[in-house]
Amino acid sequence: MTDALADFTREPFTADGKTKDIFRRGSGPAVIVISEIPGITPKVADFARKVADRGCTAVMPHLFGEPGKDITTAYTLQTLTKLCISSEFTKLATKQSGRITTWLRALARAEHERCGGPGVGAVGMCFTGGFALGMMVDAPVVAPVLSQPSVPFPVGARRKADLGISDAELSAVKQKVADGGCVLGLRFTGDPMAPRDRFETLRRELGDGFIGVELDSSAGNPHGHPKAAHSVLTEHLVDQPGTPTREALDKVLDFFADRLGVAPK
Repeated sequence: MTDALADFTREPFTADGKTKDIFRRGSGPAVIVISEIPGITPKVADFARKVADRGCTAVMPHLFGEPGKDITTAYTLQTLTKLCISSEFTKLATKQSGRITTWLRALARAEHERCGGPGVGAVGMCFTGGFALGMMVDAPVVAPVLSQPSVPFPVGARRKADLGISDAELSAVKQKVADGGCVLGLRFTGDPMAPRDRFETLRRELGDGFIGVELDSSAGNPHGHPKAAHSVLTEHLVDQPGTPTREALDKVLDFFADRLGVAPK
């Protein structure tokens, strides 16, 4: 384990015939933190620490990349290349959640049994952004967060609007929302990888059960968000009070606390 993850415990978890390591920190109801490409970077780990500090058990599954390694362009491209030939992840196909979601649902069930509480939180980022939505099916996920959801890759109008889950899974999600569930989504307005069309689909399908947080990254925006701004909770987070990204981060942490019954701090 690298120094960047020295304060996390590491253990294997097996489901659906696959064993993967998970990193955990904290106590209280579980929140599954699913890293963006290229993997569990120091900034992803920092976000998980904030989740733990808010009174939850942060659980990071190691799905790809090298845990603790910092992000570089070469490392990102290397990881993306490997993922594009992996059968576990759906990249371009519409209305498919990918085999990895079955494993993540099993992890959510196990963590709920282990940590207790009214359910489990989950956050996906970028490549994994939509996974938290698919995890609502057949798993006790009551606080799903979709941060800059980018799969299926938004090539063409149909894929831009697609949620990356099947019609049957969407029906199950809508039923959970009708029963009082809620989904939180985050994106920068100028981010082509997390298109507005996808959020419009979520609003149409989930109504008031979807909370969409869209941060202005248009040219000349007053917050100084770069045109290429993408990672709301990690790489492009400006962790200072009053900034839009800090407000988005606080909204996510409050969402977890509220939905999981964690006492205010």
